[in-house]
Amino acid sequence: MAKFQSLKEAVADNLRDGDTVAFEGFTHLIPHAAAHEVIRQGIKDLTLIRMTPDIIYDQLIGMGLVKKVIFSYAGNPGVGLLRRMRDAIENDWPRAIETEEHSHAAMANAYEAGAAGLPCAIFRGYRGAGLKEVNPSIKTITCPFTGEELAAVPAHRPDVAVIHAQKANRRGDVLVEGIIGVQKEAVLASKRSVVTVEEIVEDFDDLHPNLCVLPHWTVTSIAHVPGGAHPSYTHGYYDRDNAAYLEWDKISADRDLFTAWMRENVLEAGPEAFAGRVKGL
Repeated sequence: MAKFQSLKEAVADNLRDGDTVAFEGFTHLIPHAAAHEVIRQGIKDLTLIRMTPDIIYDQLIGMGLVKKVIFSYAGNPGVGLLRRMRDAIENDWPRAIETEEHSHAAMANAYEAGAAGLPCAIFRGYRGAGLKEVNPSIKTITCPFTGEELAAVPAHRPDVAVIHAQKANRRGDVLVEGIIGVQKEAVLASKRSVVTVEEIVEDFDDLHPNLCVLPHWTVTSIAHVPGGAHPSYTHGYYDRDNAAYLEWDKISADRDLFTAWMRENVLEAGPEAFAGRVKGL
């Protein structure tokens, strides 16, 4: 049963040192506000799972809270490198991190398998690819029915999934609209989940029945955080802040500038800061 909490309470109740955490959202609905609260609370030694790690993972890594990243492609969308992640990999700053790289297809199938309660994902993939030579988590199996060689990877079963969505109703059901990535699967695969939303409404009675709705019994905690996906966008609420992504490339390139920015904009700020960065909120 979903519990309505402040973001600070939701993070404190659900995330612990050493957890495996998936912060998901594809192109939009990326849970920046929740990641910033994790940073403020100093929750450390995290294993992060994410398709296309971007700014929030750069920030978590740069603050020394991450020990391992399981991912498919890492970058600042439309700009270039994740400079803090690269610094950690190449120079162990602020600490060394482990990496486990997969294809997008493997990540999506691993979430699907976790949501179904299966131990692994089996799919066609990695044929002729070199990634399996450096990632021991990629295995091959033979189909017992056709004899076809297939790829297999461990299912994703995070301790916590963190997502952002448009709405929650008073019962605790969560509505996700627009581009749907693996948010649904990440929540269903996880032991606990934290969902930040733009608004809380009485019910979903006037909405189309085939929309993506996470029932209240799949969600652990809900926090009302308007603007909580900024600088990514939330369909129907605000656009992507492209300037912020461009600026991050400059900020993250310098350790001192990064540290100062994080102190001012994360450690000394709060969830309400997100609403102030989004026009019209």
